[in-house]
Amino acid sequence: MFPLLLAQTPPAEIIVRPQQVRPLPAALDTIPVFNSNSPELIGTPGILLSTFPPAGMATPEAHLDFAFEGRFDLFAHHVYKAEDPEDLSSMYVAILVHNPGTEAVTVDVLSGASYLSQPDAPFIQLPSAVAFSPDEPVFAGPGSRVMGDLIQGQRQEGLPSQLVVAPGANALLINVPIPVADLEPPINGRSTLMELDSSGPIYLASLAQSAAGGAEETAPSLAQWETLLATSGLAGPRDRAPTPITDNPEKIIYGRVAGVAQGSSWTAVLTDDDETPQLTIPAAGGAISYGISTLYGGELGTGQNQSAEMLVRYDDTAYQAHGNYGVEYNLTLPLYNPSDRPQTVTVALETPIKEDQLSTEGLQFFETLPNRTFFRGPVQVRYRSDRGLPQIRNVHLVQLRGQQGEPLATLTLAPQEQRRVNLTLRYPPDSTPPQVITIQTE
Repeated sequence: MFPLLLAQTPPAEIIVRPQQVRPLPAALDTIPVFNSNSPELIGTPGILLSTFPPAGMATPEAHLDFAFEGRFDLFAHHVYKAEDPEDLSSMYVAILVHNPGTEAVTVDVLSGASYLSQPDAPFIQLPSAVAFSPDEPVFAGPGSRVMGDLIQGQRQEGLPSQLVVAPGANALLINVPIPVADLEPPINGRSTLMELDSSGPIYLASLAQSAAGGAEETAPSLAQWETLLATSGLAGPRDRAPTPITDNPEKIIYGRVAGVAQGSSWTAVLTDDDETPQLTIPAAGGAISYGISTLYGGELGTGQNQSAEMLVRYDDTAYQAHGNYGVEYNLTLPLYNPSDRPQTVTVALETPIKEDQLSTEGLQFFETLPNRTFFRGPVQVRYRSDRGLPQIRNVHLVQLRGQQGEPLATLTLAPQEQRRVNLTLRYPPDSTPPQVITIQTE
């Protein structure tokens, strides 16, 4: 697919592809994201993330005092493992919403989904690229399935279309189990992502507690969730604390995210420069790439850290929303063939070996891939085929560390022809950044 050159300096198993790597134009938007991902593994019930005011709470430091109004997103990704074989009751997770005002607030659920690992979306072995459709979905893991729903603009059946919260009252947006009783080992996870719009200021809390009712499990009541919020501390065990961000990082511990991040989508038109309306394809045999979800310590030579900033966070959690889990990338590539002959060009998503500054004159990949999945999720591409027909391709990708990507779109451009390719993805949980979008001319 790509012309490959074996590196001279790195070990022989490293493939170097000489090319340019560019920063992604534009920037994240400013929509706030309620981001509940720490602790990832819930052992002790309690508060996962609360943006309630701290006044009157038993553990004030567990409440970050941040109100949402208008458009915002909600992301939550947690795992539960039962440590006591005599107690296999479910761990419930809930999103509690508080209206501090004197008038009712309506929260519209624009789109969203919440899936379990078992039985909704087990981690199964899939090929590196599989086409899917709304009628024939393809997924591996709950994060993968959630992102597939969202890039198709769906709201999962069973999720409310809206929630009305009375003045001064609390209401439950979700109250759902993470069951483990029939699993061996007894471990399960749940991923949730919603696009929301609130008619007035509200506070949110992500909470965890064991099922009520003994043999016949029942979900905790609103009153039980309210009591937990007021009297509990942070859920545990706590994840590894992040290392401070410095100019010369050595070993980086990024930490897990728990707080409010700024930015739910990144919309960009990829062109030669700010003054040019097209993206000139590389010369025959060449490639250019744009970073996706680049991060501190992994900028791939672009000088660009795409991680969302944290507006509020717990002190022992990530300084930035590295990985941008759930963030939507909407990219337009107005491809242009400047030559006097037809040129065939491909567009692919790839997972090069992570570097901050490039140590070679291009991206590095493994010749023999390690058994470590670094990307698992859906991508949508839209373009006109060589016959002029509109194409929409939904492709589920699984990529290992250092893996080159298969083409998502292949176009043969006539001399001086310009044709747009649109690419949309939601960065999936359980993936490891960074990735790149690569334009390659055969």
